[in-house]
Amino acid sequence: MMLLEPGYLCAYDFPLVHFSKRRTTAVTGGDVINHYAAEIPSTSRAGSPSEENALDSAQSWSTAIQAALMPVTPQSSIGGQKRGSEMSKLKVPNDGGERGHLGTTIQSEQEFSQLYQLFAEEVLGSGQFGIVYGGIHRKSGKHVAVKLIDKLKFPQNKEDLLRAEVHILQKVHHPGVVDFQQMLETPDRIFVVMEKLKGDMLEMILSSEKGRLSERITQFLVAQILVALRYLHNQNIVHCDLKPENILLTSNSDFPQVKLCDFGFARIIGEKSFRRSVVGTPAYLAPEVLCNKGFNRSLDMWSVGVIVYVSLSGTFPFNEDEDILDQIQNAEFMYPPNLWKEIGDNAIEFINGLLQVKMSKRFTVSKALAHIWMQGYELWSDLRLLEKTVGERFLTHESDDARWSEFEKNHNLTPVYV
Repeated sequence: MMLLEPGYLCAYDFPLVHFSKRRTTAVTGGDVINHYAAEIPSTSRAGSPSEENALDSAQSWSTAIQAALMPVTPQSSIGGQKRGSEMSKLKVPNDGGERGHLGTTIQSEQEFSQLYQLFAEEVLGSGQFGIVYGGIHRKSGKHVAVKLIDKLKFPQNKEDLLRAEVHILQKVHHPGVVDFQQMLETPDRIFVVMEKLKGDMLEMILSSEKGRLSERITQFLVAQILVALRYLHNQNIVHCDLKPENILLTSNSDFPQVKLCDFGFARIIGEKSFRRSVVGTPAYLAPEVLCNKGFNRSLDMWSVGVIVYVSLSGTFPFNEDEDILDQIQNAEFMYPPNLWKEIGDNAIEFINGLLQVKMSKRFTVSKALAHIWMQGYELWSDLRLLEKTVGERFLTHESDDARWSEFEKNHNLTPVYV
């Protein structure tokens, strides 16, 4: 999570929201409990003229998505003590091998609190199945993100989806996917422990000087998204809910490593298979999902096209004042000159290749990565420098080294890390 201003946060699966604390008395025991209400700010935050212009320029699409199209944010969270305090330990007896909702051994919440300290006031966001809190692993001191699911409030008909999400998280291991660390289950709750990151792509867009990202930074982020998708699709996993909020950042730098998160809508779909179910967030969904025609892995590619459009322009490709579903089903979008005059033709061609109504015409991951917009020296060098920082080569291929080394010599450029 990254605080843009005290009280405002945007992380994991949240749009930008403000949390206010309300103190109420519990029904039993008389203890004071803090409740937190999510609220969309009605006015932009104070700041420099550039900050205000950035937020203003993004306000139209941000407000529309937050208010009408995004999943509902929680209206309350678990009661907590002061920030940094340990979550209350409920003395629930260990049932000695009893199996829980997900087939795991039932443990007590006291056992969980011996492993992790959970900060009840550090709300990072919410997913399809629960609220995400900040925490710390007691032994290592490593900060973590913990998705907490209240089994009493969890609908029984959603257990298979939750089980599928956890199964996918356990299965995937890639630098471009958030790292799943552990899952524990108590009689009343399920705790899914993941690595904690610094923020998300939506926050990066909204906080940028112009309310949109440069072509260079967008290319850098999108290349990483595509590499992560290539890995997932090779595993027959379709994310089904790609959007800037689900693209997490490992640092606050201008060129951060990104990781995909929130697999609550993800599906296992073979290369030639189709699924028919309601998934994802409407603003980023492909026409075939909205028309209930069945979808496959190309759904993710449409979402990437929307993400690129939003990142480069700070606006949503479809007019929120009109019937957005009709616009998406017919791919009715434009490139207003005032926003796109500085964007290259290759970027527009790239978006057009992704926002194709017919799935058969839409770019695959491989075709998108091979597109000229993803093949420049500047992007390659930026990705190589990130690989050096991470200490692992997972974005570029050694087969390109000779070509770009020759390019550096011919243009008298300082060689990047090879």
